[in-house]
Amino acid sequence: MTEEERPRKTKTAKTTKPENRNENIKEFAQIEVPAFKSDIHCLTIVGQIEGHMVLPANNKTTKYEHVIPQLIAVEENPDISGLLVVLNTVGGDVEAGLALAEMIASLSKPSVSIVLGGGHSIGVPVAVAASYSYIAPTATMTIHPIRLSGLVIGVPQTYEYLDKMQDRVVRFVTEHSNITEKRFRELMFRTGELARDIGTVLVGRDAVETGLIDAVGGVQQAVAKLHELVKGKGEIH
Repeated sequence: MTEEERPRKTKTAKTTKPENRNENIKEFAQIEVPAFKSDIHCLTIVGQIEGHMVLPANNKTTKYEHVIPQLIAVEENPDISGLLVVLNTVGGDVEAGLALAEMIASLSKPSVSIVLGGGHSIGVPVAVAASYSYIAPTATMTIHPIRLSGLVIGVPQTYEYLDKMQDRVVRFVTEHSNITEKRFRELMFRTGELARDIGTVLVGRDAVETGLIDAVGGVQQAVAKLHELVKGKGEIH
């Protein structure tokens, strides 16, 4: 049989292996993940920020020890030009949230955050830690004083500790946003805004008007702004 007479093999499209297909369905609710190499790293912070205490299994959490290596990789990897932080969090561990906020703020590469759904409590410092911040029109942010759960030792030192930690949060937020300390504390200790609690709920544009968030927008605006910062056209506060 000559070379011309031999049947030629036709190229067939690559198929996803069954085990990979099942994993994609489980993790991403889709059969195939689009193959696209981007120089932007997307960090999602959802549910409750888990710190030193392990939360119940039925809680949706973001473990800070999982996020820290990602932030180090963003700083070290030359193929990554910027960081997009997507938040929909109810808050969580104060020290863990502040640690993540400090790491995001100290990156040498530009970052953009976008609050979708909610960026409450300790999620506020994380949102403002980015070079530029967005909030969706229907998203909310809750500002309230630091609270403790579980057993509390009723001594003066406990109050002093909470007061100092509160000052850390206030100082970070005011240094990384356009809101003043007076205005932030006013929103934090306002009564009548929340049932059985004190604090303020800001919706979309309200967060921008107070100077907490830079602009109202969605994914398109956030990604465009990040590319603008990467190219050196945008200002970083």
